Amino acid sequence: MKILYGVVGEGMGHAMRSRVVLDALSAHHEVQVVVSGRAYDYLKTLASDTLSVRKIWGYSVVYEDNEVQNFRTVLANARGAVQGWPENVRAYFEIAERFQPDVVIADFESWSTLFAKRHSLPLISLDNIQMIDRCEHEPALLEGIDGLGGEFSVTKGIVKAKVPGARHYFITTFFYPPVRKPNTSLHPPILRPEILAARSEPGEHLLVYQTSTSNAALPEILERSGRECRIYGFRRDLKEEVVEGKLHYRPFSEQGFIDDLRTAAGVVASAGFTLMGEAVYLRKPMLALPLAKQVEQILNGRYLAKEGYGMTVEDKLTSQALGDFLDRLPALQSRLAHYQQDGNRDLLAAVEGELAAVASRA
Repeated sequence: MKILYGVVGEGMGHAMRSRVVLDALSAHHEVQVVVSGRAYDYLKTLASDTLSVRKIWGYSVVYEDNEVQNFRTVLANARGAVQGWPENVRAYFEIAERFQPDVVIADFESWSTLFAKRHSLPLISLDNIQMIDRCEHEPALLEGIDGLGGEFSVTKGIVKAKVPGARHYFITTFFYPPVRKPNTSLHPPILRPEILAARSEPGEHLLVYQTSTSNAALPEILERSGRECRIYGFRRDLKEEVVEGKLHYRPFSEQGFIDDLRTAAGVVASAGFTLMGEAVYLRKPMLALPLAKQVEQILNGRYLAKEGYGMTVEDKLTSQALGDFLDRLPALQSRLAHYQQDGNRDLLAAVEGELAAVASRA
C-alpha cells in the first residue's frame, strides 16, 4: 500500500512520534512523508527505499516570554506563505503524478489533509491534539481557560477544522476522558525506542527542561529547593556543562537527557505532550508549566494533576509551588507505580488494522 504521511512541523513532538510510526509502516508499505519546519531535518534521516521525505511550507507559532504572540504569528506566517505556497503547489503535483497514494495519514497536518480531500482518498488522523474536540471534558477542567487567554471554544474549532472528515481518529493519551464522537479511539502515548529501552531508577535530582528565560527567578527558585537540578534549554548554545552550586546547566544530548530523565526524582518542564508521556511511562512525577494561551498544554497539565501523576502551575513558578511538588513526590510516585503501557503495540496494531480495512474496500 502507498501511504502519504503528513507531519506538522511546529515543535518536535510530532516528528518524534511520527518517526516511530514511520519506521513501522515503511517495513510493510511504501511511504511518502511531507513535513515542514525543523521536523524535516529530523525525519529526512529516515529516508530509505520504502520511505521518502519531502519538505513543504507549514504554519508556525511565535512564542515570547512563555506565551503565544498572536500578532507576530500572523505576520510571520503571512511572510512565509509568499515563498512557501509555490513550493507546496509543486509538491502537490509531483506527488499526485509520481507517487499516487492509496491512503493519507495526517499528524495534525493540513497539506496532506487537503490532498486527501482533493483526490477523494481515505484519510486517517493520528495525533494527541484531537482530544480537545473529540472527547468530553469535565467543566472543572475547562474552568478559567478563556480567562487565561486560551479561548477553549476557538481552539476547539481550529482543531476540528484541521483534519476534518477522517475515516478514523487515533488519539494518543495517558488520560482517558469519554469519547464524544464516532470513529475515534484512544491509545497510549507513542514512545521512542530509546525511552522503551530506558530502565527507570530512583534518584534525587530534578530534571528541568525550560527553554523560556521569561522567569528570571527560576535559577534562584531551583537553588533554594536544595536539590541537584540538571537543567536543559535555559542556557542555549552551551558546549559543555556549567555547574553553579546545585544547578547543572547541560548542553543538549539525547542520551544524556534520557539518562537524566530515567534516574530523576521528578521533572520540571512545560506541558508538551511528548515529554509528559515519557515521564509518565518512566513513572517520574512532573511539575508542568504550560505555555500561556496554549490550550493543549493547559489541558495536559490539568489532566496530569487529575490523574495524580504530577502538578501544574499556570503562572510563573514560585518557591512555594516547587516546595509543594517536592513534598508530594512520594504520593505522586505511588500513583505512577500503577501506570501500565505495553510499548507501542496497541496503537501500531490499530493503525495496521485500519489500513487493512482500507485495502479490503479498494
